[in-house]
Amino acid sequence: MRRLLLWIVLLPLSVAIVLFAVANRGLVTVSLDPFSQAAPAYAVALPLFLVIFAALILGVLVGGTVVWFGKLRWRLAAQRAERETARLKAEADERARAEAYGTMRSLSVPSGRAAAE
Repeated sequence: MRRLLLWIVLLPLSVAIVLFAVANRGLVTVSLDPFSQAAPAYAVALPLFLVIFAALILGVLVGGTVVWFGKLRWRLAAQRAERETARLKAEADERARAEAYGTMRSLSVPSGRAAAE
């Protein structure tokens, strides 16, 4: 079922991407020189679909990085909370063990008294 759903979504998406690339294969000049439009220092002619796909991929990477750094504070807080929880649980287990040992010790007869009687 999952594989069929994957094909139902990916096949039309793939066809749309190929059709988009074929329809936008004309060359455009990409320049990184904002001062000289006539003779830019660095310019390259690329098909339009490559420029659009590169911009899309770059946008996803930059957006993902910004979100990752934005959630970093929450991940660090969660790690601190997990460490604190583990420490408190260990402390509670130690107290429970100490109480159980103390209770068992008070229920047993001391060895010195048993010999005197």
